[in-house]
Amino acid sequence: MKIQERYNNIIDWFKANMPIAETELNYETPFQLLIAVILSAQCTDKRVNMITPSLFEAYPTPDVLAAATPEAVFELIRSVSYPNNKAKHLVGMAKKLLNDFNGVVPADIDQLQTLPGVGRKTANVIAAVVFNKEAMPVDTHVFRVSNRIGLTNNSKTPLQTEKTLVKYIPGELLPIAHHWLILHGRYVCKARKPDCLNCGIREWCKSYNKEYSSKHI
Repeated sequence: MKIQERYNNIIDWFKANMPIAETELNYETPFQLLIAVILSAQCTDKRVNMITPSLFEAYPTPDVLAAATPEAVFELIRSVSYPNNKAKHLVGMAKKLLNDFNGVVPADIDQLQTLPGVGRKTANVIAAVVFNKEAMPVDTHVFRVSNRIGLTNNSKTPLQTEKTLVKYIPGELLPIAHHWLILHGRYVCKARKPDCLNCGIREWCKSYNKEYSSKHI
């Protein structure tokens, strides 16, 4: 199967079966989403959603968070992964947001990456989710699923995966395609035990067809 054919079929299936796909992080403002995405690094959305209500209440705006100490923020986020570093990043992010962007979350991916705690994946999430830009965030689910189903060919880095997905997925679909792959990886194409029997795209999945063929030789 040619790679473009695989992309076309998988995209068509998702468009028909998952017309609405959104982040599972709870937020109301771009600033809140930025905080939540920073916290979600190597941590589950479920865990992040458990702690953000009290965090958002305590630090509703960049100026309030910028005036906080990492120690105070730590007490509210201690149950996430790497809470010490994330507390420092959140306070630093708020300060830079105030100093460089007048407290407004920028839409530009390069500008977003100047904020403490914001790497390329986080910047792409904000650009895609908040500003509906043609960006493809690559987290662990997107990276793994893309390789497994054959959208990428043994990509070694998230950036390689991102470049390949951007090449084959129509630009206007990139924001939702990111969620398609995340949700598929989270609930169907799980890391340890993919649920192939209940997978709607297995017909075009490289790994499934390879395994199926090997069992029927």
